[in-house]
Amino acid sequence: MAFSDRLLETGADLWDAQKRHPFVRELADGTLAEEAFLHWVRQDYRYLLDYARTFAMAGTKARDEETMTHLMDVAHTILDYEMDLHREFAADYGIDRSDLESTEKAPTCVAYTNFLVRTASEGSLAEIAAAIYPCGQGYLDVAEHMADRATGEHRYTPFIEKYTSDEFREAVDWMRTFVDRCGERYPGEHEAMEEAFLTSARLEYRFWEMAYTREGWDVGSTEY
Repeated sequence: MAFSDRLLETGADLWDAQKRHPFVRELADGTLAEEAFLHWVRQDYRYLLDYARTFAMAGTKARDEETMTHLMDVAHTILDYEMDLHREFAADYGIDRSDLESTEKAPTCVAYTNFLVRTASEGSLAEIAAAIYPCGQGYLDVAEHMADRATGEHRYTPFIEKYTSDEFREAVDWMRTFVDRCGERYPGEHEAMEEAFLTSARLEYRFWEMAYTREGWDVGSTEY
């Protein structure tokens, strides 16, 4: 069994929980409250900045030129292309750039991005590979589930199409290969990789919950 499949098997309950989450079910049906979806759009924008930072930091730990180049390219693509796409996507729902950039991270977004950046700073390349994997594979699997559940086009169809596109599938394929390669090269890292994977998978679930409940700070306010 490929190590990426082993991780997915370990996190099967979390994957199922994501697919059952009301945010996912209602988005697929087109009935999700717009406020919840817009909360996701804003928070995901802030998340992507640190996701790019995580890939860039991972690139500094790669020992071969090909892996280093690809990781740095992913960071650049997120900042130079994906962020533009996200801004265009947000604009379609009435959110402008200044709104995105002034958004304060919700507690769950803080927890998730802090975990990724800390793992990139303190962890091994194998741990980083496992930590970033749930975001890519999770969104593909959840979006495929949404596509199967949807009965027709609606206002959230672009979300489903974005995360089931050929371009996104190619990106996830590379991540899966990266995880498998790390699993083969660093067998002593398997336990740490599993722990990193499960932490990110749990935070992926919490990200849906954060958006659905429009999570914010109950006391005080801090700009991040």
